[in-house]
Amino acid sequence: MPLEQLVQTFLPAIEEELHKAIAKARGPDMDLLHHMLAYHLGWEGEKAGPEARGKRIRPILLLLTTAAAGGDWQNALPAAAAVELIHNFSLIHDDIEDNSPVRRGRPTLWKLWGVPQAINAGDALFSLAHLALLDLSQHTSANTTLKTSHLLLETCLQLTRGQYLDISYELRGDLTLQAYWPMVNGKTAALLGTCTELGALVAEAEAPVCSAYQEFGHALGLAFQVLDDLLGIWGDAALTGKSAESDLLSGKKSLPVLFGLSRAGDFAARWAQGPITADEVPFLASQLEREGAHAYTRECANDLTEEALKALERAQPQGNAGEALQLLAHKLLNRQV
Repeated sequence: MPLEQLVQTFLPAIEEELHKAIAKARGPDMDLLHHMLAYHLGWEGEKAGPEARGKRIRPILLLLTTAAAGGDWQNALPAAAAVELIHNFSLIHDDIEDNSPVRRGRPTLWKLWGVPQAINAGDALFSLAHLALLDLSQHTSANTTLKTSHLLLETCLQLTRGQYLDISYELRGDLTLQAYWPMVNGKTAALLGTCTELGALVAEAEAPVCSAYQEFGHALGLAFQVLDDLLGIWGDAALTGKSAESDLLSGKKSLPVLFGLSRAGDFAARWAQGPITADEVPFLASQLEREGAHAYTRECANDLTEEALKALERAQPQGNAGEALQLLAHKLLNRQV
């Protein structure tokens, strides 16, 4: 299968490029800082390995796009490293802001080394990401490198805006369904749209093609998040690999929850009374489904999936990478629910 073969080709190159980027953090008395970064990226420490590293979806998506748009994927490796480092910078800060003690089955950075050092490590990844991206100048024009730098910086701003909304929503009781989309646009869709647009830019694709790839990645990100919200309440942990703890228990204002609140029915009345207990989760999940939240969320996911695939069709991806890109999209958008 083209997807599996290309992923197995890409992954070692991605890891090598990430190691190259992280090496810039080394210096006198900087061994611990480097270790913290390597730990977070899954290379060092207890339980280091593939599970701790994550799936590297974003750099894979970027490299596939470059190849599908007619470019040399190896030229895009600095951009692939950059988006993965930005993703991980955001995870370090998210873990602190969400008070999350575990990520990928291991203690988070702040849990091991404290909040100040974890914030600093996240800042280091942010800086290293932009330094990595500038290595594109070895393979692309100065104008293309400048475009990619501007795009990634804009995306980082969108990430922080999405996180601001996510945090502020925790204390708000007046949220509407419409409030959901700006938040997930910043937290999830913006970076995926940037991955595909960066890939097309490195391939020196024409502006309409770059735009189509950006629209594909953006819609893919929205659909992915909506499906994640569906799985967070009704997914089977044994099939999905997600935590068995329901989003209802954590109080997350996901799309199904906001839909349920908009109905102002029995679910909304219970939600208003305060935190939900574990023994209430099955009944309230069923209640949400009866009030139409499952069907609504599934319909949104289906519409966004169709939008993503239509955009990809407009981009006219070529060759094995084009086929693999379509397979990856279908894989991400057809998870067990």
